[in-house]
Formats: sequence, structure tokens, C-alpha cells
Amino acid sequence: MPDRPDDLLPATRRALLHRLATAQAEGRTPSAVAAVVRDGRTVWTGARSMIDDHAPTPDVQYRIGSITKTFTAVLVLRLRDEGRLDLADPLERHLPGTAAGPATVAQLLSHTSGLAAETPGPWWERTDGALRPGLADLLGAEPRRHPAGRAYHYSNPGFALLGALVERLRGEPWGEVLRAELIEPLGLTRTTLLPQAPHAGGFAVHPWADVLLPEPLTDTGLMAPAGQLWSTAADLARWAAFLADGDDRVLTSATLAEMRRPAGPPEEGTWSAGYGLGLALWRDAGGLRYGHAGTMPGFRAGLWVDADERLGAVVLANATSGPQDPAEVAADLLRITAEHEPRPPAPWRPLVEPDQDLLALTGPWYWGAEAFTLHLRAGRVLELLPAAAPAGPGTRFRPGPDGGFTGEDGYHAGEPLRVVRAADGSVHHLDLGSFVLTRAPYGPADAVPGGVDPAGWR
Repeated sequence: MPDRPDDLLPATRRALLHRLATAQAEGRTPSAVAAVVRDGRTVWTGARSMIDDHAPTPDVQYRIGSITKTFTAVLVLRLRDEGRLDLADPLERHLPGTAAGPATVAQLLSHTSGLAAETPGPWWERTDGALRPGLADLLGAEPRRHPAGRAYHYSNPGFALLGALVERLRGEPWGEVLRAELIEPLGLTRTTLLPQAPHAGGFAVHPWADVLLPEPLTDTGLMAPAGQLWSTAADLARWAAFLADGDDRVLTSATLAEMRRPAGPPEEGTWSAGYGLGLALWRDAGGLRYGHAGTMPGFRAGLWVDADERLGAVVLANATSGPQDPAEVAADLLRITAEHEPRPPAPWRPLVEPDQDLLALTGPWYWGAEAFTLHLRAGRVLELLPAAAPAGPGTRFRPGPDGGFTGEDGYHAGEPLRVVRAADGSVHHLDLGSFVLTRAPYGPADAVPGGVDPAGWR
């Protein structure tokens, strides 16, 4: 994905560089490198450094910390899509003998397993993985902090166990599975378990003085699936493009959409931050963004994707802490690009050879006295919208092999929609998960649960 200077307007490029430069200066970071992806390829890169006339290139490795979890999650979802496991399976079904056995795969992916946030013993991020040689060393005698499935509680050991699950089902070390299934197909040639030159050094910056302290570059062993990886701005730009669109060689766009749905969220419309299946979620007036932040001693990173804008942003820095969080800077790069150069809507185009039976279903429908409209979209998709607020939340229904439809989003996500026909073959009503939709308010009477007053409307 080459960076072409004419991909973004000069004012946009200057605003992006100014934001990165401000982050490096005010964040007191030895160096920082960033990239923006649009429509599947890199459209901007930038870098700043404490060394005059020198800045890291997009191919310099940094440690990416918990962005590693997005890779681990994709490996697990690949196993699910192949039928090797179900997200509802308890871990012990596939990886017996751990203290987290009753937790389900989905709970581990979404940090709702209730497991401890960190390993027992010395701080795993700064100590050699040889100190934790077995899975039993990843969790203490009392591994749970909350009942499973009841609360979001971030767990690094939980993702280490997911990496061990991948190893068990694939019969290969996690790093080898990662290389064969993700790194090679997507061309992430500079993403590795251990650093490969050229790579940045990791530093702690003194909180009250402008001095540095080198941080150790440890191999975390069994904890690697939670935060071990090293990568570059160029490789993570490719990864962001994959997270936006999918790649059928690796994971479909439909499964990626599943990963970015909140796991056990509050009621729709009330949340601004959450977690899906291995992906952190953030929502505001600009829409939904997803990705991950990453921290390891000496390094911080951020990666966010906006699927609607088909935008991604990556920021890598080599300081343990500071007032400028690379994840927040990456979010700002998304916002700057979208505000300076908003994505124009796709042109409207008519359907090609629409299904006449589905076309006949379109128009007004009524649930009791509440009015809806049914629309036919591309791919034989039906969309049900409230008539009073046609731009408001509705549900899209994807066709299934049995002639019915299944809700994709909104209140009716996962619910079945069936076309019920009369004896003569005409459409009698629609059954939406036991809700009856008719062509007239409360009619025909024989379709309405509980019947209709025989005197009718009066």
C-alpha cells in the first residue's frame, strides 16, 4: 500500500502532521510514527523524533502491546467459522485443566469471564516468560474477580488462555499459527514475536525531568497472545484495512461485523464505549469506531477503524507513559481526516432484475395500529423502518436458504421473518418472531393474535 502524496489534500496532511507533532512534543515521547488508511490503502504517513533531521519510517518496528489481542481474536474466530468450536463452549471442553475452565470462549474474548486482570507473581510485562512456564502459572489460587458473564473486567491472562486454545486445536505453537494464517496471507512481513531491526528502543520518560530510562525488551512466553507482538505503521495500516473490509482468505466481513458488535451492551443508544469479541469499541456522534490500544513497558500504540468512512488510523510511540495517549491521537487522526475530507455517499443505483415476489412485499405494513414500511435493498435484503421516522433505527433482514429472512440489526437482530400465504398463494401476513404484520391496521382479523373486535373501527 504505497503512500501517494496526492491522496489527501495538503491542508489535511498538514493538520494530521500537526496533531502527531503536538503529541510527540507535549507527550515527551522519543519518537512517534503514524499512518492513515482509506479505502484499503495507506493515504498518509507521518513521523516525529527527538533527534534532529531524523524520524522513523513506516517500516520501523515498535511493540504494539494489546493490539496483539485483535490478532488472537481473529485466530479464534477462524476456528469458530471452521466448526472447530462454538463461542458458547466452556474453555475446558477444548483446553481442560485450567482454573478458567467454566468460562466460555465468548466470555474470554469479550473480557466478561470474570478472570483476574493480571497474572500472579512479578509483573509479567517486565519479566521473562520463563517465570510462568505452565498454564497453571497464569492464574492464581483465586482466579475470579467477578461472576462469569456479569461484568466487563479486562483480563490479560484470559487472552493468554485463548492463545493456548489456538495452539491446542491447531497442534502448532501460537506464533506459527499466527504466521501461517494471518501474517503471510495479509503480507504483514514486519510483524513478529520478537524485535527485528530496524526497531525502536523502549523508554520510560521521567515524570518531572526530561530524562530517559531504557525499558527491558522481554519475551513474555505464554502471555504472548495478550501483548507480545512487534509491528510497524505500514503493517498495522494493512491490518486496519483488513479489520475494515475483511479478506475471505482470513476472515469474512460478516464475521468481522460480529466481532465489533458489543458483547452484552446496555440498551441501544445509551453506550459510548464497550468491547466486542477482541475489539474495543467507541461510539459518538460520528458513529462507531473499533480497534484497540496497546501498552508495554517502553511502548504505547493505538489503532482505530471507522467502517462507515472506510478509514483507519495507527499511532506508535516508544514511551511507557505520558500525557498524550497514542490511542487518543489515532482517534484524532480519524476525526481530522473525516472532517477535512468526508466520504461522499455512494451513488444511488437501481436494482438489477429485482425479485418480483419481494418487490410485491414492499410498502406499508402494520403491527396492530403502528405503521411500518418495508423496503427492498440490494442482495434481496429487506429493510423494515418505522413510518413515523423513516430515517430512524430499523432492521435489515437477510434472506436464508429456507425462503425466510433473519434480522441483522436493531431490535429484531437474529429474529426470523416469514411470509405467510393464504390457501390461494397470496400474501396473508408477515410473521416477525410472533409479531404479526398486516397490510391494514389490525387486519385481517384471523391473523391478529387475540382477534379483532367484530364491530371494527368506529
